[in-house]
Amino acid sequence: MKFTLSWLKDHLQTDASIDRLVDAMTMAGLEVEEIHDPAAKLAPFTIARIVSAAKHPNADKLQVCQVETKDGMREIVCGAPNARAGLVTAYAAIGTKIPGSGITLEARPVRGVVSNGMLCSGAELEVDADAEGILELDPGLAVGSPVAEALGLSDPVIDFEVTPNRPDWLGVAGIARDLAAAGLGKFIAKPPPRLKGAFASPIGVATQDESACPLFAARMIRGLKNGPSPAWLQRRLRAIGLRPRNILVDVTNFFSYDRARPLHVYDADKLHGAVRARLGRAGESFAALDGKTYEVTPEMCVIADDARVLGLGGVMGGEYSGCSDATTTVLIESAYFDALRTFQTGRATGINSDARYRNERGIDPQSCVPELDRAAQMILDLCGGEVSEIIVAGRAPAPPAPIVFDPDRVRTLAGMSVKPARVKQILKALGFAAAPEAGSKRLIVTPPTWRRDVEGPADLVEEIARIEGYDKVPAADPPRAEGYRAPPAGVGESRLRIARRALAAMGYLEAVTWSFCERRHAALFGGGADALVLANPISADLDCMRPSALPNLIRAAQKNADRGHGDARLFEAGPAYFGDGEADQARAIAVVWRPAPKRHWRPAPAPDLFDMKRDCLALLESLGAPIASLQHADADQPWQRPGRAGGLRLGPKIIARFGEVHPTTLAGLDAAGPVLAFEILVDALPAPRAKPTRAKPPLEMSDFMPLTRDFAFVVDETVAAGDLVRAAFGAERPLITDVALFDVYRGAGLPAGKKSLAIEVTIEPRERTLTDADIDLIGKKVVAAVVKATGAALRA
Repeated sequence: MKFTLSWLKDHLQTDASIDRLVDAMTMAGLEVEEIHDPAAKLAPFTIARIVSAAKHPNADKLQVCQVETKDGMREIVCGAPNARAGLVTAYAAIGTKIPGSGITLEARPVRGVVSNGMLCSGAELEVDADAEGILELDPGLAVGSPVAEALGLSDPVIDFEVTPNRPDWLGVAGIARDLAAAGLGKFIAKPPPRLKGAFASPIGVATQDESACPLFAARMIRGLKNGPSPAWLQRRLRAIGLRPRNILVDVTNFFSYDRARPLHVYDADKLHGAVRARLGRAGESFAALDGKTYEVTPEMCVIADDARVLGLGGVMGGEYSGCSDATTTVLIESAYFDALRTFQTGRATGINSDARYRNERGIDPQSCVPELDRAAQMILDLCGGEVSEIIVAGRAPAPPAPIVFDPDRVRTLAGMSVKPARVKQILKALGFAAAPEAGSKRLIVTPPTWRRDVEGPADLVEEIARIEGYDKVPAADPPRAEGYRAPPAGVGESRLRIARRALAAMGYLEAVTWSFCERRHAALFGGGADALVLANPISADLDCMRPSALPNLIRAAQKNADRGHGDARLFEAGPAYFGDGEADQARAIAVVWRPAPKRHWRPAPAPDLFDMKRDCLALLESLGAPIASLQHADADQPWQRPGRAGGLRLGPKIIARFGEVHPTTLAGLDAAGPVLAFEILVDALPAPRAKPTRAKPPLEMSDFMPLTRDFAFVVDETVAAGDLVRAAFGAERPLITDVALFDVYRGAGLPAGKKSLAIEVTIEPRERTLTDADIDLIGKKVVAAVVKATGAALRA
């Protein structure tokens, strides 16, 4: 939302400086983003007059102009189709930097003729979007005077962010009201004119679905003469980035920003029958003012006559009934549209307009008739003609309900001491009606119709606190019992902190992504039909709670790759959601590695699932998981690529999954592979054991040399190597210190459906040197344990 200082002063009588106004806006809750002084940017540009314009000798589309400038007569080559003798326009001298292109002018030949400057368009000066011709300014302007003054752009422009609950701030009058309440001046109340219609409108209006359009008001004006807007109105619109069109269009744009009241004007001679607000019908479409054709659905509110759809209610009008300079009779629309339906229509069509921006936030329904009369009076003043009687269909929603309010709530909720008289003064200045409740110190407060966000006493406390000043809230610690200590972090939170440090030490970078994701992405990671779909998502592609952090991390890694940052190694420690109960939320640690091989004469081997398994096990060990008790599990998630992924379980419970992401999953995320990932379910890990009360015995070191023995077993293809290794490890626990798989063989010499697993067993004597008989006995125990656990056969 933008406005100029002079515009604000139309509604606020004040002598406060721009800096003081901005500070007061910030304290009142208006987030000021920028203060723009267009005069500084346009300082190098001055007024010039074209004396003559002749065809360029070497180019059909160029003209050689003799131009009267502040630097005297200059010969300038110009390609604008509207360049002609007598035209007053904007001039840039040699050495000037053009804002729209960033080019610094130099004296150089253009097709053989040196151009000693430049005549500028609105787009080149960034004052509007018109790049087809140079600016056409008032012929009475003095040569050499500043362009900024001629365009009315010497006024500071304030740009601020409007919160969704304050649609009244989308009008300059609403901002002025809050600043006046904050003590920055006096609010200038302007009662609407009392228009008496000269005739009954021959075109009626109706609202056929009051859930979509509760209130529809209109007036007809006939005998008017449309044309360019007066200079003051053009300057005001240009200052906030709007391009002036004609009086009728500019008046509606003016009231959108001045009073937060979207209006629309129809060329009445193009209408057929009554104008109705109704729901759309399948198969209907219309050509909008943005030049595009939109299909209408039964969920959309449309404005239509007997012949066709004229526009989308509260979003955008149509080309057919638009006004031109030839328009002599208009119908002015002022309506109240359902905010949610307007939002849904805008999102479905992709239309972003000033009307949609205001209507979807919920404008003041009581402003329909007063602002219609203001606009009609302005059109009469600027275009002439006569106005009809007002016609109204439907009715406005009920005003906000009164609130019983105790002024002492300001002290108990905000910690501020504000006297009851000051409370009433602030509320009155903001437009609230406050009357004492009979027999008590409480007040009966009725919010104004433009403040439907105020629903209870806490909202009133917030209003009083922001106007009184949040800087007046005393700094005080909350009361605590003697000896109070903050509770220690739980096991889960402590493990997340440990995981962050451990993964950072491994070279991974932490990412913080949304707890939401797109529904189709959730389905790729086990969300399916049970995905938690949001009733009111902040974005169409963030419409459900994530069942895993992996989809967001993979997309983040792809975005990094798209911007030239390959080999992304990202992790996130946060929640995953499996249902709508508290027990259905789990802490998880998700890790993604999108390897990007570097060009090198000696390339490093590409990382694979075993690298992810290594990092996964290292992280589990740092979290205190019982690594020796973990068992391998098959891939059980749709995102895992079969044969290149797996899991880790503790008994029947899966605690981690790792491996390569399935190409189909990557395609669904619009990501390129390969991508490696693992995810640990922190809440599935057993609680850490209590620390022993006695010190651990010192590390025992054997004085005897370890020895190794190799075994090869033939097992079924379905037997996991980890199960075999675990069985061998437990055959003679005190003496066997390590078991390592070193070969997997399939092929000739083995039956179908079989494989050979070869292991190396490390034996470390403790008390004496082992004899051959001792070693043979241990070997027999290893074979027996493996055969019992896996059904293997010792390979001959």
